[in-house]
Amino acid sequence: MEPVVAARADWLGEALGMVLSESSSLPLTRRLYRALRDWVQSGRLASGARLPSSRRLARELGVGRNTVLDALDQLVAEGFLEARPGAGTYVADLPFSHVDAPSQETSDDPPPAAALSARGERLLRLSGAAAGHHEAFPPGVPALDRFPDELWQRLLRRHRRRAPEAWRDYRAEGGVPALREALCDYLRLSRSVRCRPEQVLVVQGAQQGFELIARMLADPGEAVWMEEPGYGGARACFEASGLSLVPAPVDDEGLNPARVPAGHGAPRLIYLTPSHQYPCGVTMSLARRLALLEAAEAHGAWIVEDDYDSEFRYGQRPVAALQGLTEAARVIYVGTLSKVLYPGLRLGYLVLPAPLVEPFRRANARLHREAQYPVQAALGEFIAAGHFSRHVRRMRECYRQRQALLRRALAPAVARGLVLSEGQAGMHLVAWLDDPALEAALVERGEAAGITLSPLSGFYQQAPGRPGLVLGYAGTRDEEILRAGRWLAEAWLALVDGVDRRN
Repeated sequence: MEPVVAARADWLGEALGMVLSESSSLPLTRRLYRALRDWVQSGRLASGARLPSSRRLARELGVGRNTVLDALDQLVAEGFLEARPGAGTYVADLPFSHVDAPSQETSDDPPPAAALSARGERLLRLSGAAAGHHEAFPPGVPALDRFPDELWQRLLRRHRRRAPEAWRDYRAEGGVPALREALCDYLRLSRSVRCRPEQVLVVQGAQQGFELIARMLADPGEAVWMEEPGYGGARACFEASGLSLVPAPVDDEGLNPARVPAGHGAPRLIYLTPSHQYPCGVTMSLARRLALLEAAEAHGAWIVEDDYDSEFRYGQRPVAALQGLTEAARVIYVGTLSKVLYPGLRLGYLVLPAPLVEPFRRANARLHREAQYPVQAALGEFIAAGHFSRHVRRMRECYRQRQALLRRALAPAVARGLVLSEGQAGMHLVAWLDDPALEAALVERGEAAGITLSPLSGFYQQAPGRPGLVLGYAGTRDEEILRAGRWLAEAWLALVDGVDRRN
């Protein structure tokens, strides 16, 4: 096509000179490229317009010719310009009405809202609003200050040095065999889980395990019973997989199958935290466990047993896993090392019924790729050498003491009627409240004071949820527990008395 309008060197050189004279950390070539691209997209340089020669532009701008050539070559490669041998460089014929010029990096205008899918919007609602990071009282955070980092780093260095060449390739064996064996031995002894090493599939955290279960065992639209209230992370994974979430009420014995709402069809999955219900803290009774095993068998459903913090029980031995009660193979046991060790480890595991082992292993290798083999090997040694069990014992005592500190700090409010959960296990307490307005006021004041007060009502799928506060104490240092706990007791008393005692 013949050029329609020539790009005059006088205005083009002057305008580009103004752009290059502005203060910027970008290289000259990049700034020149961005200016020309923006003018092409906005139509300021019309389709078919002929650009001055590279020599002339370089002379006008006072820069090296290579600087100009590099910018022009990039624009030609991206299709904004056309280089015609013997004729020069021209603006390409583009449908400018469908191309918006990019905003400058220096613009203060907010970016346009992202057009998310309906599923993405639902996922964000389940994730809740982003909160600031505070030391007190985020739930689910372990005592990072008590982790044996020197020992752990020594194990990591050794296994990284010894890493075989095969570990640098794609793997599809379900995890390092030594770790799977160590986990199997630990689970059989401490949790009465029925398993062999080949049934253990190492994944990159429990969340990935939930996603894999949903993809492999349920189709979009099928029902999954979810504890009400319950763990939002699992809920988000199942929602993102297109499953229909059915709120199953929790009482003093755990999830009650007799109270599951009708009209949703038979469940394909049943999600449970039977050893220490999250967040209420109840331990599922044996009668209720047997009833749920029967319900799963009757419906042809799979039970997803999330055993997220069963190591931390105070005054009694950990209860046996639900998985160990049956030979019927309807239970998938999900474990995580985020609570016992640290979240950044990004390792969890599934104990799968024998018929699911091979398909899950292959699907995991295809969808997520197996990773962190030196880390897995170090963890296998950490468990086999007894370091893991010793760390659990130390953390159990640490968390027992930290819970006692929190109770001491809240004692003035408890004496006036604040009710706390029993706290026989786990890493958090629940402060039960009677008024949603009181819950909202405490959460708002806590955020202003730099204290995380997670509203219990936010753990419910259906409104209105019971008001309360989920107070994680495990990852909060002793002195901060006392300070923040006393602040909370004062704030609760002030609101209950109708007196603002804030300074």
